[in-house]
Amino acid sequence: MGKFTLLAQEGRARRGQFETPHGTIQTPVFMNVGTSAAIKGGVSTMDLQEINCQVELSNTYHLHIRPGDGLIRDLGGIHKFFNWDKPVLTDSGGFQVYSLAKLRRIKEEGVYFASHMDGKKIFMGPEESMQIQSNLASTIAMAFDECIENPAPYNYVKKSCERTTRWLHRCKAEMERLNSLPSTINKEQMLFGINQGGTYEDLRIAHMQEIAKLDLDGYAIGGLAVGEEAEEMYRIIDAVEPHMPTDKPRYLMGVGTPCNILEAVYRGVDFFDCVMPSRNARHGNLFTWKGKINVMNEKYLLDDTPIDPDCQCPACRNYSKAYIRHLFKAREVLGPRLCVLHNLYFYNELMQKIRDALDGGYYTSFYNKYINILGEKI
Repeated sequence: MGKFTLLAQEGRARRGQFETPHGTIQTPVFMNVGTSAAIKGGVSTMDLQEINCQVELSNTYHLHIRPGDGLIRDLGGIHKFFNWDKPVLTDSGGFQVYSLAKLRRIKEEGVYFASHMDGKKIFMGPEESMQIQSNLASTIAMAFDECIENPAPYNYVKKSCERTTRWLHRCKAEMERLNSLPSTINKEQMLFGINQGGTYEDLRIAHMQEIAKLDLDGYAIGGLAVGEEAEEMYRIIDAVEPHMPTDKPRYLMGVGTPCNILEAVYRGVDFFDCVMPSRNARHGNLFTWKGKINVMNEKYLLDDTPIDPDCQCPACRNYSKAYIRHLFKAREVLGPRLCVLHNLYFYNELMQKIRDALDGGYYTSFYNKYINILGEKI
């Protein structure tokens, strides 16, 4: 079981560290998303080391479909497969079943659906998700849950929460069984449970109280950032946070913008992930310490300065906005690659500055300074 230690606190904002079989994670942390065991945009695990990534996140559903979790197991697990010695979190596949499968049937045993690649029929339940994640041998496995739409009818959400709880019990039992097998690659694989309940505070609280009894390695808030307003998301975090164990990491799934992260850290969240920084970067949309820019804008045609003069990422240390803009216009893959490196470096540096502010007892002033700047377009 991973050991989470609280090092400092300012209001509800928490500074901690989480010890895992693949190294200690300093929190708050942003996990860099490599869905299919690679960051989109041509970024390697060697690059991730250089841009100070602490945790890489890959996806159970995508790796199960291609190349197959059995193949990754035969090659020694995901760490060997993509040459990364730090922690890896695998997300259970529940969200992909929700978002990708046009045809899906949710039953008590699990979900029947068609592959988004070739239409092949697939079944995934709690046991299957744990088995796939055990084959991948990630550091942290996420429990298999049902991700619902916001808003959804109250009674449906209530029944869905109850099912997700039953599934969580099955995930825990299956992981304990898998971790005891001699053939399992990572016998210390950890399990995080996921809180659901849509935008209903009472369901969220009841579900959190119920799953907290299971004494898991960490707890996530799922089913947010799927189209609801940011204020709704903050309201739910405010409702759930007092009921989350204080001695376990808290993970807000699929979030978000720099401002979302500042707000959620303020409310006591420790772990984050989002595809947005890399996706935005592949279209030239970049984060800087003075606000957001689009490097394709005409005004950067002759701009010989870096994306952000205050940034030490590989792109800012070596290239100008004019050159990067040229790469996009010439359709050179180096353009998106440099921009992905920049945005991920920015996110990792943002988390480092948040940790420094919590260590120094000045998070509130850091939050106040940047909450309006980082979301603004320059």
